[in-house]
Amino acid sequence: MEGIDPSVPPSGTGCADCEASQPSGWWFHLRRCAQCGHIGCCDSSPSQHASAHAAATGHRFVTSFEPGEDWFWDYVEKVMYDSGPALAAPTHHPEEQGVPGPAGSVPADWVDHLHR
Repeated sequence: MEGIDPSVPPSGTGCADCEASQPSGWWFHLRRCAQCGHIGCCDSSPSQHASAHAAATGHRFVTSFEPGEDWFWDYVEKVMYDSGPALAAPTHHPEEQGVPGPAGSVPADWVDHLHR
């Protein structure tokens, strides 16, 4: 399917942009670009890196990178799909990795910083 490359592994286990920022950012939930594997934070997260990645690259499909979730979102059509093609492993962040994360970067009042 155009815009989805099942062979590309995820870029890591956390939001690549939050981890690269100084000071390190934090995320609520993680999303995986279905074309290049970039892991970004969701739109509820303070920095909304997954949406920013889609806008900057034109990569239209993202999937959840949360355990137990396999839905896809199309940023162009603004449509959610209950499932999609199998992507290269791993399909979610490590289960022991807390939400929100990463540990040590999440402020005590994190709920107050979520986009709704």
